[in-house]
Amino acid sequence: MTLEFFYMLGAAVMGLAIGSFLNVCIARLPVDLSVVRPRSRCPQCEKEIIWRDNIPVLSWILLRGKCRNCGKGISIQYPLVEIGVALLWVWGVWQYGVSLNAAAAIVFSTILVGIAMTDLQTYIIPNEYTLGGLVVGLALAALNGVPALISSATGAAVGFGLLLTVAYLGEKAFGQEAMGGGDIKMMAMVGAFIGWKGVLLTIFGGALFGSIVFVPLSLFGIKKLVPFGVFLSPAAFVAFVWGDAIIGWYVKTMLSG
Repeated sequence: MTLEFFYMLGAAVMGLAIGSFLNVCIARLPVDLSVVRPRSRCPQCEKEIIWRDNIPVLSWILLRGKCRNCGKGISIQYPLVEIGVALLWVWGVWQYGVSLNAAAAIVFSTILVGIAMTDLQTYIIPNEYTLGGLVVGLALAALNGVPALISSATGAAVGFGLLLTVAYLGEKAFGQEAMGGGDIKMMAMVGAFIGWKGVLLTIFGGALFGSIVFVPLSLFGIKKLVPFGVFLSPAAFVAFVWGDAIIGWYVKTMLSG
């Protein structure tokens, strides 16, 4: 077995653990509860979950998705988030090796999962994701040198300023809030990780993903409000991974046209 295999195995184990913690954040941060205390409890009977019933994915499978105490179902969200984050961590190490780029990839993608899931369920994007992520994004950029830090800070400023402008103009035009504060702070965090070009691509991608969902719904007369953070999150991930290629293709296409 190669050293790379053990790195990815370690990333998988850490990803499962962080995914389990992320589930706690998704449940507690929107209602301003501590993510440390009390210990994990069944969302139905509120009895404390013992350690052997709190092993990521495995415990959910062994218990067949039910609480040992009350027998009521536990959402499949829990193992899916754990598996999803583990896969993202493995991907980060596989793609970038053990490096600052890998750290940025796994931290950024994990935050995006938290934002998407929390915003989808509660229409709230907690500051712990956005402002905390902003600080981490700037710190990781600083470790890559002054030019990277300047690019990160510029991206954060553009992300914040652009969404703030959209929110202001939208409120003036429609007489109601057009953009939530969480979305604005989220784009500052996104900019810190992927720069101002990534911010523009993320906003475009978020609008595109939103249209793909809302247009079919409107054709069937279904009026469903889906928070923008749900669409911005996958768009930001696409921008992180393929942003340079997409922008390069676009520029080349425009110049050749």
